[in-house]
Amino acid sequence: VPFFIVAALALGACKKHEPAPAPEPQSPVSPAAKTAAGQITADYLRAQIAKISSDEFEGRAPATPGDTKARQYIVEQLQDIGFTAGGPDSTWQQSFNVVGITAEMPKQWSFSKGGKKASFKWWDQYIAGSGVQTETGSIKNAEVVFVGYGIQAPEYGWDDFKGQDLKGKVLLMLNNDPDWDPNLFAGNTRLYYGRWDYKYAEAARHGAAGVIIIHTDHSASYPWHVVQSSWTGAQFELPADPAEPRVTLKMWATEDACKKIAALGGKDLDELRRAAGKRDFLPVPLGVKLTAAVKATLTRTRTANVLGKLPGSDKRLADELVVVSAHHDHLGVREGLGPRPSAGGAVGPVRVDVLYNGAQDNASGVAALLDVAEALASLEPRPKRSVLFAAVAAEESGLLGSQYFCEHPTTAPGRIAANLNIDGINIWGRTRDLAFVGLGKSTLDDVVGGVARAAGRTLTGDDRPDKGAFYRSDQFNFAKIGVPAIYLKAGILHPGHDAGWGRELKQKYDNERYHQPSDQIDATWNLDGAVDDVQLMTVALLRVADAPKMPEWHKGDEFEAARARAKAAVGAAK
Repeated sequence: VPFFIVAALALGACKKHEPAPAPEPQSPVSPAAKTAAGQITADYLRAQIAKISSDEFEGRAPATPGDTKARQYIVEQLQDIGFTAGGPDSTWQQSFNVVGITAEMPKQWSFSKGGKKASFKWWDQYIAGSGVQTETGSIKNAEVVFVGYGIQAPEYGWDDFKGQDLKGKVLLMLNNDPDWDPNLFAGNTRLYYGRWDYKYAEAARHGAAGVIIIHTDHSASYPWHVVQSSWTGAQFELPADPAEPRVTLKMWATEDACKKIAALGGKDLDELRRAAGKRDFLPVPLGVKLTAAVKATLTRTRTANVLGKLPGSDKRLADELVVVSAHHDHLGVREGLGPRPSAGGAVGPVRVDVLYNGAQDNASGVAALLDVAEALASLEPRPKRSVLFAAVAAEESGLLGSQYFCEHPTTAPGRIAANLNIDGINIWGRTRDLAFVGLGKSTLDDVVGGVARAAGRTLTGDDRPDKGAFYRSDQFNFAKIGVPAIYLKAGILHPGHDAGWGRELKQKYDNERYHQPSDQIDATWNLDGAVDDVQLMTVALLRVADAPKMPEWHKGDEFEAARARAKAAVGAAK
């Protein structure tokens, strides 16, 4: 039975005394959509997750044998479903170059001032990498300058740099963006200004030699061990433009270490933080110096996006695309914590090479992509617009695969109707709600909202807006070229429990499994909620694919101008 019928009956049974939601002027769930939704099953999802996250694919790090095997497996699945190759020149894979940078950092690094030193241990107190695509780089006697949030945002009347000359400096900066006032930036909703990649790029534009980001669990929205797992081992990038400004050193440090750096400079970090919360903040030179040789091993190799296409059935709309994306990569084999050998008197875990299988992140998203693909392939007639299923590469390295696709799209951006991105699915059971990351940004609100109401579910915004999730997964690159996006996350209202219980489940995953070797599928996974969510995604996708008009950003949205440029370019090309 289609989940929309089951959900509606269940809702009627438990909400007899509540007013019914306003009826849809036209049912958002067509017979074809119900048929497609009925193809989504927990057994299929579980089997694909177990396969893609298995040791056979070695954690799917970019440009590794496991990456190659995983991509070929996805190609075979799409071929079996009946898709056609969607890549350049009718190929299944859109290959691109990547540069792998494995930094060789000293076990201890020292900052100095006036004959005094503060030294910090790699792994425990700092994690750093090279910001340049060369085997060597150096920072010589560079002064550390506290620059608050490291943000220059004229639309908010905010400038942490105030025109000061920061060339050759090492910038100490806070994570996140100002979050205490809903009228300043977006309150507790993290914007791109709060992301580490923005901060590194902004520092480079100001000529800085390096950046130290102050880590706290709250400001990063994840624990220190995520920094350890994510920022060690090979770090992949697209080949750099020689004219692109870059910092030599990208560094994260614990809050305790940063307090000691500030104290060496005669300052109190908490006082500096308070000063940084005002528009009149000025950068604070600390007089603390850093000299460092940055060494790295470079590899230049290739990875690829897997692209499979379901041609549209409508002659007028078939040249337009809806893109379904899910990243196929994870962290591969890299350093982590493992059991200490029994010999010897030492106790506690040790750092060893371990396999990061990435079951929830993002074997589950690829499994959902394949399940939706199979559901759509079963329809006759097929969707009016063409649908491109893109298993993109190197998301964990900075959204590289989707960036490359959006810089080299197979269809002009002005003809891409929307993106449905799947980055992790619900592994905790059914929920009455569903989170739409980016709710309020585009007319897709109405599409997804209508489908959710038909399923008897409540559509909410992101329950953790402080994470800045919209800017952390592949839909961000589609948005930058003007394409509105659907990015759905698990709800928190589980039957029989309050919202706090649901939040605790997700927080427990973040604390214990996110970017950790423990992200593996096991018997505790309950995929009933995933089925509901993926069915809903399927129906929403079909509504977009069959709609007479493409979705649009709401007036004044940050990506509205990009959409206008993309559509104008298509019009000019006719």
